[in-house]
Amino acid sequence: MDPLRKEVTDPEMGGLLKVVELFQVLDREIPAQVMATFLYVATHDECHKQALEEALSFSTASGSRNTDWLSKQHRLNKPGLDLIIKEVDATNRRRTILKLSPKGKTLVKQIKALLYG
Repeated sequence: MDPLRKEVTDPEMGGLLKVVELFQVLDREIPAQVMATFLYVATHDECHKQALEEALSFSTASGSRNTDWLSKQHRLNKPGLDLIIKEVDATNRRRTILKLSPKGKTLVKQIKALLYG
C-alpha cells in the first residue's frame, strides 16, 4: 500500500473512484460530462442524441462535443475513444442514434465488475 494513501473507509465509494480511474486510463483529463455521456448511452443503448441532451441538460453543441469524444473520430481530426457508435436514424435523417461499440461494451463489463464484483 502507498504510505501516502489512507486506507479505504467506504468500499462502495471506493468502487466509484476505481471507475473514474478506469476512465482516466483511456484519457487522463476526461471531463465528467464525457463520462456522464458514456454512462447515459450505456444505460440507454441505441438512444437518440436529442434524448441524451434533454436528460443531461446539454446544449446541442455540448452533446455533439461529448459524443464526438466518445466516438471513433474526435473533433479536430483527433482519434476519439471509440466507445460509442453514432449513426444516422434511418427513419429521420436529422436524428442521430447512439450505441455502444464493442470497446464500449467491454468497458461496461469492466465497470460492472468493479462495482458489483
